[in-house]
Amino acid sequence: GGTTVYFEENPVKENSRVYGSNETEKPNICKPLKEIKADFLEKNQECYSTAAPQSRSKSRYQSSTEKQSKPLAKNVGESQNGFHKMWTLLLVLLISVPLLYVLWSGIQGGTPSRRDAEILQEFRARMKKLQDTYQSQDPNLWRRAHASLEKRLNSSHVHLEPAILLLTAGREAEKALRCLSNEIADAFASSQNATTININGVDKAVLDSNAVKLQVDTELSSGFSGGKKVAVVHRFESLPAGSTLIFYKYCDHENAAFKDVALLLTVLLEEQSLRKSLTFQEVEEKVRDFLWAKFISSDVPSSYNGMDTDKLSGLWSRISHLVLPVWPEKGLPLEGCT
Repeated sequence: GGTTVYFEENPVKENSRVYGSNETEKPNICKPLKEIKADFLEKNQECYSTAAPQSRSKSRYQSSTEKQSKPLAKNVGESQNGFHKMWTLLLVLLISVPLLYVLWSGIQGGTPSRRDAEILQEFRARMKKLQDTYQSQDPNLWRRAHASLEKRLNSSHVHLEPAILLLTAGREAEKALRCLSNEIADAFASSQNATTININGVDKAVLDSNAVKLQVDTELSSGFSGGKKVAVVHRFESLPAGSTLIFYKYCDHENAAFKDVALLLTVLLEEQSLRKSLTFQEVEEKVRDFLWAKFISSDVPSSYNGMDTDKLSGLWSRISHLVLPVWPEKGLPLEGCT
């Protein structure tokens, strides 16, 4: 009657098998990760495939925009380049034109023009002919008259004052004085295709001083404005004293009304003759003393006179630029001049 005992077959081993099965049958987490990764790659590829056309269209848009902007930039660059060229050309013109003008003015100023040369040649020829006719005159008369008048025959030079010549003589040379002054004036005028203004002081000697002043002013102003180049005032000493003040206007050193003209004044002294031994300075002093006695004498009425020492001093300084003596001349015609 024994008791039958049944032992389980290796329960520890069974338990370990069970435990081992539990260990080996852990959840597989790698497979879901692989699947998630595959899904992500697939979706990312889909997104890329859908975004690629947009990027390609964007690229095409940028390309077309660049293509459109390139001509625009080119046009802007060309316009700016043309603008700079225009300003450069304008700047060159602004610099070159005045420079050329200065150079041309210098050339013109340095050499007389053809017209000036012709005028000068004509004047010299006329004066040479006069010198051959009036052989009794002092050589210095021709030299000084030439130098004074020729300056006004060059149009390229700026004239600051007119040429003033005062010719004087004694009674014996009255005809030579009148003829020679006319001839010199005509030589100066004709070389410029102009004519001469003639004023005779003797004809106005007894007229009112203010009236004579107005007449002389009108004759000189209208004549010079009309193109005449020279005036001869014969017998200056016979003009009413006050009327001679009008020559302030025409003989001033700086503010003469006409600067490219010549005025020839003649003064006939009361003495019979002038000694040829007199110097030009002595002749000038003799004429000055004569006019002082003539214009501010105490026996001349003040209403007629209109002159005093100060006024006469100012007048004399204007008309005594060049005082030239004239000697008697043989062979002159009885009527008129050669």
